[in-house]
Amino acid sequence: MSGLRGRLADGAYALGWSTVRKLPEPVAVRLGRTIADIAWKRRGKGVRRLEANYARVVPDASPQRLAELSRAGMRSYLRYWMESFRLPSWSEERVRTGFDPQDVHHLTEGLASGRGVVLALPHLGNWDLAGAWVTTELRTPFTTVAERLNPESLYDRFVAYREGLGMEVLPHSGGSAFGTLARRLRDGGLVCLVADRDLSASGIEVTFFGETARMPAGPALLAQQTGALLLPVTLWYDESAVMRGRVHPPVPVPESGDRAEKTSVMTQALADAFAEGIAAHPEDWHMLQRLWLSDLDPAGAPPGASPAPDALTPGEGPAVSAPRSGPDPSGEPSGTAPAATPRDDSARVPRDEAREGATSDTAEGAS
Repeated sequence: MSGLRGRLADGAYALGWSTVRKLPEPVAVRLGRTIADIAWKRRGKGVRRLEANYARVVPDASPQRLAELSRAGMRSYLRYWMESFRLPSWSEERVRTGFDPQDVHHLTEGLASGRGVVLALPHLGNWDLAGAWVTTELRTPFTTVAERLNPESLYDRFVAYREGLGMEVLPHSGGSAFGTLARRLRDGGLVCLVADRDLSASGIEVTFFGETARMPAGPALLAQQTGALLLPVTLWYDESAVMRGRVHPPVPVPESGDRAEKTSVMTQALADAFAEGIAAHPEDWHMLQRLWLSDLDPAGAPPGASPAPDALTPGEGPAVSAPRSGPDPSGEPSGTAPAATPRDDSARVPRDEAREGATSDTAEGAS
């Protein structure tokens, strides 16, 4: 990110957290919808990419249906931002009543067992709100990871925001994040990772809505190496002011196979759980970037999913695989929403450390 662009992005987020958080909730809701509708009508990079991704999720959708989905998707995306800018000012009661998850017993029973829990989420709904609910309603702190941003002030702003919600935020740099996550889990703690996109060479190939995509190895590797429970989580909005969610049953560690084979099976199970939640509520999947491998090669893109440039996805901090040696293959130009956010690199694991992770906390094996 250029210096000027970085300063503009930092200023935009500062304005959001200082101004939007003070608005009455109905005003913030209307503002978010207005911005979403304007962006949707412009049909910029983010809207076109979102629509192309929805074409995979709903393959029989007509052009009119895809347009309706992308409009609803942009409204959901801006609802995420309006909520996120306002979350620091929400009372504990507002946080508790703002999220209504199903099957939370999978989480509470896992924590009570003392074995540690990894929650893995896709870019559905508002993962920051879900995290705030966990720290507020369940009184359970957790650890997550965010990639460093430029300018540093923007990264610091996001870290301060999430720490203010009760999260421990680790920087995804220097190869130490995985080891710290493993220690938290061995101590019976909770780790939350956004884990539906990884374009690095160490990403695990999965079948996702009938095509090949890559997802991070981190959640599966952490579960294998620490004995922690691995739980997929999906989120969605309805017409109320309350976000809904579901904690899915645990993903088991296969009894046979080497570590790579087990990781592949477990990551595919995560992808299947994510697909279930996304198919039920596609408009709440905020994937404004390329995901499927065929989209990285436009010549291989399927009918109905015409190539479109990427936009940035929102607030991706909770997700661990290998740091890239070069730029993200997606290019990540700015789109219709804020110019930069912590990306979901946290569910990745450095390759060298992945090979040695079974013997050392500081070695990584698993954004």
